[in-house]
Amino acid sequence: MGLVLATVFFQAGASAQDATVHQAQVEARILAAPQAVTGSDGQKHLAYELRITSFQDDDDPLRLTRLAVFADAGAVPLTVIEGAALQRLLNHAVAEGSPGDGVAIGSGRSLTLFLWLTLPQGRQPGRLRHQLSFLTAKGIVQRADDVQTAVVGGAPISIDAPLRGGLWLAVEGPGNALSHHWGSPVAIDGRLSVPQRYAIDWFGLDEGRHSLRSRHENLASSVDEDWFGYGKDVLAVADGIVVDARDGLANGKPLAPQEEPQDLTARTLYGNFVILRIAPGVYAHYAHLQQGSVTVRIGQRVRRGAIVGRLGQTGSAGAPHLHFHLSDLPTFERSEGLPFVIDRFTWLGQGKIEESFDPTVTASPSATQAAAPRRNAMPLDGDIVTFP
Repeated sequence: MGLVLATVFFQAGASAQDATVHQAQVEARILAAPQAVTGSDGQKHLAYELRITSFQDDDDPLRLTRLAVFADAGAVPLTVIEGAALQRLLNHAVAEGSPGDGVAIGSGRSLTLFLWLTLPQGRQPGRLRHQLSFLTAKGIVQRADDVQTAVVGGAPISIDAPLRGGLWLAVEGPGNALSHHWGSPVAIDGRLSVPQRYAIDWFGLDEGRHSLRSRHENLASSVDEDWFGYGKDVLAVADGIVVDARDGLANGKPLAPQEEPQDLTARTLYGNFVILRIAPGVYAHYAHLQQGSVTVRIGQRVRRGAIVGRLGQTGSAGAPHLHFHLSDLPTFERSEGLPFVIDRFTWLGQGKIEESFDPTVTASPSATQAAAPRRNAMPLDGDIVTFP
């Protein structure tokens, strides 16, 4: 998906005294046009980013106080977010504050809003329009009223599961703007992209929803074999061609200190990995594979369900898990994360990775809901699922 520039009108000709609401001195843009995807909750969602840069005078900075999102030519907004609720659209925690606080944008500064828009039943907009309302430090109301983006039509690609059997917890998954996946835009060669917009870190669980086989006072004292997912087969989610792969890097130590990479690429982040081209402009990324487990080579054709490696802990991984996402390029840098649905899985409730570490603690009620089959849906952040 390319960069979608939003239309923002600037003040031209009218003085600040001519109207109650004035044209905002901002640039606003959608980083990539969104595509609706059905989540495990049965609802359709749009995930996208709205980046705002202020060109307001230094002595009169802006505060975003309201965001309204409209579908197509509709006059009634799909959603309105205002006051302190706007702070929850950022990719970092902010004190809630009072309802009128909004989000400050310093002059010459930018901020990114991470929008997870749930569509009303039966609605499939072709375009979205955003109305941004601001308040200056001097109490002047400003507005950008025509920030638009197209909505990508059609259904996201349907894939098989990247793992089989057992129980799996979706960590830092879709819908969580605070995750290190979606909340980490990457700037390379002057372009900002979000490769991991829909990425999931899959952690294995036992029947009691625990990720570790035994209790550890300090998780850093665990070894890879203590983690339930370690060594499990990793599968091709569709027929495809191997466009990049690596093996041979040593397995890491859980929770060991990690060096911050200077560059953000598959080879600095993924450890041992496989990247498959599964459709034109669609690439499946598998990261952190176990040393010596990669079974495919560059240029090889693989069939859906074939083993491509085993779950491990190599590269930028704090514990054994499978990092999986789809993107529009075979590289990490410059790529845009793409939505997907998995054709079949069973949803078993929600959980948190922090609650899975102690096998002597019973799983919380939220993690033990009745099993529910899902067809052509995307697992969401915190989902506990099992695959056929």
